[in-house]
Amino acid sequence: MITGTQQSDVLSSEQIRSFYDSEAAKDHYVRATSSVGLWRSEELVFQRVFADKAASLLELGCGAGRISFGLADLGYRHMIATDFSKGMVKAALRIARCMEYPVPVRCEDATQLTFEDALFDGAIFGFNGLMQIPGEDQRAQAMSEIFRVLKPGSWFVFTTHDRDNPKFRSFWESEKLAWRRGKQNPALLEFGDRFEKTDLGDLFIHVPTAREVRALCKAAGFRVEADALRSKLANESPAVCEFSDDCRFWVVQKPA
Repeated sequence: MITGTQQSDVLSSEQIRSFYDSEAAKDHYVRATSSVGLWRSEELVFQRVFADKAASLLELGCGAGRISFGLADLGYRHMIATDFSKGMVKAALRIARCMEYPVPVRCEDATQLTFEDALFDGAIFGFNGLMQIPGEDQRAQAMSEIFRVLKPGSWFVFTTHDRDNPKFRSFWESEKLAWRRGKQNPALLEFGDRFEKTDLGDLFIHVPTAREVRALCKAAGFRVEADALRSKLANESPAVCEFSDDCRFWVVQKPA
């Protein structure tokens, strides 16, 4: 793996938190909750994987509640929505109160969950949130924490971007060359990290290969059941395509 050398310059979790605590980010995610809602692919995957609507489900990185509230509309009765951004949690709580969603919302860091062992029947980390945790070690810690709070036999669904996507091959080839020459952005910790220019500012995300994700799951103890690109699962609405580009769904299980 190509790695950085100036760890003191690396983007911190607190900087990422401040991005999501910004008014612009909160407004963006509130609009997504009210006008985008569940993607067709999400609805398909979640209802197939979590067939029992009485199951206890944990959502990580809930933003303003788009997924959890969408699942509540589908009849899921035992959701807990969490996010590490206090600003996002407050936004989600306002929506929950206004729309009378019976979904608890609380502030949680995915790398240090406060829940007891083997508590949930399933977990969701949507909209590529797992890969917005900086540092391989921290993402591995989050995976271990999610594994810990799931009951044996439970499922975890999450999404990532895909560094093997031919559409972005030239970008990653140029990035690889920059890292080999030591010319990469010094704020980045490892190859695959990038900042994406958005209307909200520079969005940090790690873009993994499928092989990297499989190794991450295996190290935490999960068994990979399936993975598929969103574009192969459903034809999304223009609103969804504007909100998010293509990503890969992962369905993994904590062995019984």
